[in-house]
Amino acid sequence: MIPVTMLYGTPDDAAAQISYLKKRGYSIGYVEMGEEPDGQRMLPDDYAAFYVQWARAIHKVDPTLKLGGPVYEGINEELRVWPDEKGRTSWTERFVDYLRTHGQLKDLTFYSLEHYPFGRNMNWATLYREPYMMSHILQAFWENGLPKEVPIMVTESHIAASLVGPMSTIYATLWLADSIGSFLEAGGAVYHHSPIQPQTVSPNSPLGPASWSNFVADRDYNIAGYTSPYWAAKMINFEWVAHRSGVHQMYSAKSDIKDAEGNVLVTVYAVKRPDNQWSLMLINKDENQPHTVRVTFDGKATFQGDVSWVTMGSEQYVWHAKGAESYADPDGPPVGKKVSGGPQATYELPKASVTVLRGKVVGM
Repeated sequence: MIPVTMLYGTPDDAAAQISYLKKRGYSIGYVEMGEEPDGQRMLPDDYAAFYVQWARAIHKVDPTLKLGGPVYEGINEELRVWPDEKGRTSWTERFVDYLRTHGQLKDLTFYSLEHYPFGRNMNWATLYREPYMMSHILQAFWENGLPKEVPIMVTESHIAASLVGPMSTIYATLWLADSIGSFLEAGGAVYHHSPIQPQTVSPNSPLGPASWSNFVADRDYNIAGYTSPYWAAKMINFEWVAHRSGVHQMYSAKSDIKDAEGNVLVTVYAVKRPDNQWSLMLINKDENQPHTVRVTFDGKATFQGDVSWVTMGSEQYVWHAKGAESYADPDGPPVGKKVSGGPQATYELPKASVTVLRGKVVGM
């Protein structure tokens, strides 16, 4: 995926950029058109008018490229703007309608947004909001006219848009697993977490020293250790799903473990993998207590035989706030074992952890 400038460029600039990259052998599949028009206070009709011009220019270079946008800067609700002559205030509705009425909706091959859900006043309980916010914004796009066949992509993400201490604590492991799980379960197509390049630890970020990165590095970018989002990515890509193995099928799943205020403490995301195993990613957001669960499929079936139990949580990762010299110890890895399935089987979810259960289910 290659971004092109839109608000501060010209169609010819974008076409020249794509031509330059193609002549040098770079593989391009998707082109993201502009960035953060909502942050620039741009009306959807104006962005759409630009979009049409850029699409025509880029497709003269390569008509096969898949174009998309608008790259929202990070929204949790449908974006509202001044009403037009029809009284419409939805950014999505007016953008999509402009493309449709100008015969260019075919050039919208993905719909993209950045996802930075929390601010500097986050606390532990803020974690509980992530699944709702993610599913809610996707539903809002569809309700306001985005065709269901247009895939939705998160092309940037982190806990917040500015550096904050929880980015390097176990908080971020739980958040990222919940964010990706809820996005895919709600019908999202592609999720990018960013940034991942090695960076130093900033000692002065709000709520504690932290790094944007998945790694702890020195000023020469030598990697000395991992940060908490790395371990979430490890659990997602190598435990929950089977990396590069083929198509997975995702199913709706839920738990009934709540706190006294009604917050769901354990969220669960279920996939059937290409190896015919069922894999559940369970996130225990209880900071202080483990929980024990039973698992049923469709109200009747259960895991059978050996079940793989792998967990990564506050017992495997502890961030030590030491200013610019902050570090994690222990710094992973996840721990795992084989446990027995069956109708009466129970599975422990350690406090503040991401746990994957994986095994065979008879009759499913």
